[in-house]
Amino acid sequence: MTPFQYIERPAVFSAKGAATKPVYAVTPAELDEGRIKSFPFTLEEGAPKFIPKAGILDSKALAWAKASGFKAEAGAFLLVPDENGDVGSAIFGLGSDPLEAPFIGGKLSKLLPSGDWRIEAASVAPKQFALGYGLGSYSFTRYKSEGSKDVRLSVDDAADIERQLAAVFLARDLVNTPTNEMGPIELETAFRALGDYYGATVTSIVGEDLLEENFPLIHTVGRASVSPPRLLELRWGEQGHPRVTLVGKGVCFDTGGLDIKGAANMALMKKDMGGAANVMGLALMVMDAGLKVDLQVLVPAVENSISGNAFRPGDIYRSRKGITVQIDNTDAEGRLVLADALAYADENPPDLMIDMSTLTGAARVALGTELAPYFTDDEALSAKLAEAAKTEADPMWRLPLWMGYDKDIRARAADITNSPSGGMAGAITAALFLKRFVTATKSWAHFDIYAWVLADKPHAPVGGEAFAIRALYRVVRDVAAK
Repeated sequence: MTPFQYIERPAVFSAKGAATKPVYAVTPAELDEGRIKSFPFTLEEGAPKFIPKAGILDSKALAWAKASGFKAEAGAFLLVPDENGDVGSAIFGLGSDPLEAPFIGGKLSKLLPSGDWRIEAASVAPKQFALGYGLGSYSFTRYKSEGSKDVRLSVDDAADIERQLAAVFLARDLVNTPTNEMGPIELETAFRALGDYYGATVTSIVGEDLLEENFPLIHTVGRASVSPPRLLELRWGEQGHPRVTLVGKGVCFDTGGLDIKGAANMALMKKDMGGAANVMGLALMVMDAGLKVDLQVLVPAVENSISGNAFRPGDIYRSRKGITVQIDNTDAEGRLVLADALAYADENPPDLMIDMSTLTGAARVALGTELAPYFTDDEALSAKLAEAAKTEADPMWRLPLWMGYDKDIRARAADITNSPSGGMAGAITAALFLKRFVTATKSWAHFDIYAWVLADKPHAPVGGEAFAIRALYRVVRDVAAK
């Protein structure tokens, strides 16, 4: 179980030795032949492996499926009665190509009756199917009185799957929680709970102390809120191990400031701390697995509010790094708080630095809402990210840090502007802005994520979502193994 009081993590998997009922997961061809064919490979550990497995569908289940007109299309579901008329088994359709929907098993968690079940299938990678099942079991019920079904799946080795589920559920819950209960103060409470559970050291710099400690941009963005701005820091692991720094944008709500957003654009701004939620989920996996890294997690937690002391368009502020920033739009605040945090991390360069943020609408125009864009100058790191994304079915795509646009972030009265005019290449110019503050770290990647699902998927309901952190966990695991 997770230690967080606002997380409801259901018992997804069966206890060892539990009596289970079968779910026959089949393709249309297998259903026609009445036989589960051998599946030639699995993606469990990355490299393809042959699996000499085949089985015969239960004859009664097969007869029931054919009599019911069951077609085994992707996500199709049928309960099969036993000789007493009770539920004896179930049949689940995989469609013609199970690889097209790697997490189709997520649908099962909502379809199966309460109880313990096991998967009888050859056309799916078992661990990937179980992960999809677990991801699909998530529901955000904190503010609802209705209960949920107690459905469990039998899995041979669930430890790493449960670790990934805990991380994704944490990120989802943090994003889904409204700002009245997930402002900067509450985000710090969650951050400390995560650190305390794994024996990490957690510190924070709050309010006016940010000015004393030279974090002026974090203070500037958050000073108008009744919940004071803060920089949260978690340290875990041993010195001497590879140093990994994770930085997450923690804007708990974004009104846009004095350049106020319209109502439609403000409706989902509780998710503007999605970067913080995602790096916290990634940190959970790293610590839970006991990876041999020296881990640092930084979250600038603020609320971009409007009051008499809110920062203004035209203001100029000096950053922690000494770079002066002209404010040309108060709704381009995320890069400001990240700038101070990244500059701080860069003062003691880690072996790997990852920052995650819900930063620009331009990234969504470029790649949509389901694909995580990232930027890096490190070719070796980019190759590792691409491979991990493929292996873990956790999609991301590289966008260019095109230095030809660096001139666009220059300002007339200051070193740089936080909002270039023209509206072109917005995700790239935002990344180039951040690059100004990462000058010593050799291996750095910036993720501009959406942190939200707009339409239900088999493995993800509408709401807050974790982007790329399962793939990033694999990359950090490889760093730790060196």
